Parts: sequence; structure tokens; C-alpha cells
Amino acid sequence: MSRVTEILRRIRDTWGIALFWIEHVMRAVMETAERVIVLHHGEVISEGDPSSVARDARVLEAYLGPATR
Repeated sequence: MSRVTEILRRIRDTWGIALFWIEHVMRAVMETAERVIVLHHGEVISEGDPSSVARDARVLEAYLGPATR
């Protein structure tokens, strides 16, 4: 875990406050956040706990492209 994510987690856990964090490094977000909101072209396409968002078909299609069969 990076120093930044360690500090953010410590702030959250120590003071029990919510943090608003804009980040493009998904590994850091998924390892640190309790709740994630994903935007695509300025629109919310998914929100929830990290594991649910990571499996959301809308997120996968928006960021990895449409599934091929």
C-alpha cells in the first residue's frame, strides 16, 4: 500500500470521517475505499462497495470495452 493510501486510511479510521478522493489508480481505490462511485463521461454508471463495482458490467464495458463472444 502506498504512503498516500496509508495516510487516507488512517485519517478515515482515526477520526471516522468521510473522504472524497478522485483517483485514476484503481488498485489504490479498490484497496482503500469502502464505497466507490464510477463516472463515465460525467455520468454516474455505478456505485457501491468496491467488489460490486469491479464486477459491474457497465464499468467493465466503459473501461475495458464491450465483451466479445
